Amino acid sequence: MSGALEVVACPMPISIQDLGRPGYRHLGVPLSGALDGLSLQLLNALAGNAVDAAVLEMRLVGPTLRAGTAVRVALAHATGSIERGGESKEMQSLPPWQTATLQAGDCLRIGQVSGGAAYLAVSGGFAVPMVLGSRSFYARAGIGASLGVGTKLPVTAQAPEGDERAVLPAPTFDNEDPLRVMPGPQAGHFTAAAFATLYGNSYRVGRAADRMGLRLEGPLLQHDPLRGADIASDAVTPGAIQVPGDGQPIVLLADGQTVGGYAKIATVISADLPRLGRLLPGDELRFAPVDAAAARAVRQATDAWLAAQIAAIRALPPAGGVDLLALYSQNLVDGVIHAH
Repeated sequence: MSGALEVVACPMPISIQDLGRPGYRHLGVPLSGALDGLSLQLLNALAGNAVDAAVLEMRLVGPTLRAGTAVRVALAHATGSIERGGESKEMQSLPPWQTATLQAGDCLRIGQVSGGAAYLAVSGGFAVPMVLGSRSFYARAGIGASLGVGTKLPVTAQAPEGDERAVLPAPTFDNEDPLRVMPGPQAGHFTAAAFATLYGNSYRVGRAADRMGLRLEGPLLQHDPLRGADIASDAVTPGAIQVPGDGQPIVLLADGQTVGGYAKIATVISADLPRLGRLLPGDELRFAPVDAAAARAVRQATDAWLAAQIAAIRALPPAGGVDLLALYSQNLVDGVIHAH
């Protein structure tokens, strides 16, 4: 460890997250990890890290952090402002999907989060202790590092010399199309009308929404009267759509419990889980059914998209310089006329 970022203001809860701790659900330990694992991987690649490095996850409004040493940072789904140390108090904007270097004494003020979660990556990743193979924080069991004002977040590597910057041309995330689902293990607990309702209507994210799950508001889903809503508790996963007796669905997220006693009508496919993490109370969503082959194809397409986005990361020119790669990518010649 070469230094730290100190939390000097924290209006909303923040946490360290990576891609989670798989392999312990049989012991009652949730997966946890980033709500939007796709953005986490992109941001880590931009910061020069392994895609599964630990980052800072923020919701609604970000914190203010002070650098104890030189550290390279990048933001996703939020914008920051850097207040340079010293007498000049120079201010510099930090847009999303760009890197910048904080020097010792600099403060980074992170503003409003765009969507359900925003992320801050540092070159080398945050070096909080690993618990069960992950640095992710799980609040309900106190697993991992709890953060607040005064916390010093250890950084594994000091920023390289110079002020080299990188940018990822703003990725376009698919947030409008229906979330794709496969039938749940208790599909037989629901009427045909329930499936028609689920696939034919919009639902709204209710106020009861956190890292554990989203309570949805919309048309009621009818249980088979001979089977009802309750089952002997069995395994649940992120993306599982439980339907309690009131007929309003609950979609589980990263911190969702490992077992549940409500019938599950469907499960959101893994490739669409990051989209769930971008939702806020009041947002609308729809569902559409797919089979296993289609789910695999979507997973492969998502992996290809991720690789293409990472390949698009490029160096930013110095202040006042010319971005030659951006220039060469444009069609600057509309036509050619022969002189004779």
